Amino acid sequence: MKVVLFCGGLGLRMGEESGRTPKPMVPVGSRPILWHIMKYFAHFGHKDFIICLGHQPEVIKEYFLRYNEALSNDFILSSNGQVEVLRSDMDDWRITFVDTGLQSNIGERLSRVRDYLEGEEVFLAHYGDTLTDAHLPTLIREREEAGAVANFLCVRPITYSFHTVELGGADGRVVSIKDIPASDIWINGGFFVLQRRIFDYMQPGEELVHAPFQRLIADDALIGHRHEGFWAPMDTLKDRQNLQILTERGTPPWAVWAQQGAPVGAGRS
Repeated sequence: MKVVLFCGGLGLRMGEESGRTPKPMVPVGSRPILWHIMKYFAHFGHKDFIICLGHQPEVIKEYFLRYNEALSNDFILSSNGQVEVLRSDMDDWRITFVDTGLQSNIGERLSRVRDYLEGEEVFLAHYGDTLTDAHLPTLIREREEAGAVANFLCVRPITYSFHTVELGGADGRVVSIKDIPASDIWINGGFFVLQRRIFDYMQPGEELVHAPFQRLIADDALIGHRHEGFWAPMDTLKDRQNLQILTERGTPPWAVWAQQGAPVGAGRS
């Protein structure tokens, strides 16, 4: 099953970090977050990727063109100079790089890679900036069993930077102010399972989860998978620092491929 990765955004909330490099290439540990995302999908057997490029596409292309398995993994160097890599990351991956425009939104980027999805009845898609340990085969199965056009990961937001405010009277006097209750909110986690019919619900210039998803809801063709396990975004420098801390502690929770004794498809949901 092909995987569409949206990697063209500017990542403005990452500040100077995203000015130097595209957000999908910001490192988490020794590798960019994009590598972690692709490793997650590859763990579940999905190794045919379509990368939607936009901001600084040459940086992403150059990373993969120059990727050296020996520099990223353990290897044996013989006296004759022969290198034997003991573990491979991506030798069986297939990656299609497509320039989908600097200012394009997610819906436009998806539309521009439609031809590369020819023959795919169902495909996967991801925003390119979130990590999870969700059991991907479950999302795929749920969409099929429901006969839905789309299924997507729903998660609880990690932090809240806003409060609800109630104002009273013409002078704007505050009546109450309180935190947004976490138990009442689910948000889009950025992982999608999409039937090819999704293109029938899309109009030129539209964002994916706005008008097209409203049309899916009207046709009872959209489902969401509630995930209570690990999920984390990388929208800000603080988010990146949190992911870095988890990496430095050992096997991070999203690295389902590295969890000891975990079979393919292991994860929490």
